Amino acid sequence: MSYLTLAIGSGRTAKKAMELLEKAGIVFPDYHSKSRKLVIFDQENAIKLIFVKAVDLPTYVEKGAADIGIIGKDTIMEEQPDVYELLDLGIGKCKVVVAGFGESNSNKKIVTVASKYPAITQSFFDEKGVRIEIIKLNGSIELAPLIGMSDVIVDIVETGTTLKQNGLIILDEIADVSARLIVNKASYATKTNRVQQFITDLKAVLE
Repeated sequence: MSYLTLAIGSGRTAKKAMELLEKAGIVFPDYHSKSRKLVIFDQENAIKLIFVKAVDLPTYVEKGAADIGIIGKDTIMEEQPDVYELLDLGIGKCKVVVAGFGESNSNKKIVTVASKYPAITQSFFDEKGVRIEIIKLNGSIELAPLIGMSDVIVDIVETGTTLKQNGLIILDEIADVSARLIVNKASYATKTNRVQQFITDLKAVLE
């Protein structure tokens, strides 16, 4: 019997995803939070789990290197992979927001926005008819307006604590996001029963 390959993005949702899998009876004996292993198998040797960089996960699933993946909706929105999005896991909940100091940018011809989500950012401001210049950053996004690099930022927030500590406020909410289950289209056709059983096991825990 061939195994399912499951990809999980390293980072904020990984621990919660592993806890959810365990509740669903899908246990990986070799897993522990400090492990450096990138590939492990479940106790039935039916699921191969690979840990990948979150931003790369949609590509692994789209290209078939993984049959299924657990990844934040923000990454799906940004990367727009050609996959099936089949289940909201309800973990890793946060929001994609526009944040800044609160002063009006309405008199500016072009608003400068710092973000690690250029596609989401461009789409949001296009809908509002606002011209922007995007500065792509990968970390410490909040720093950009503090040092005058950008007028506002687009980022994910969970509690908003980091924004408050740096004197920033939420100006607009773009989307609510959480971890989702995505599936490779070919895998769904060829391993339908296995994929559906996996989804059923997770749904039983979520309900």
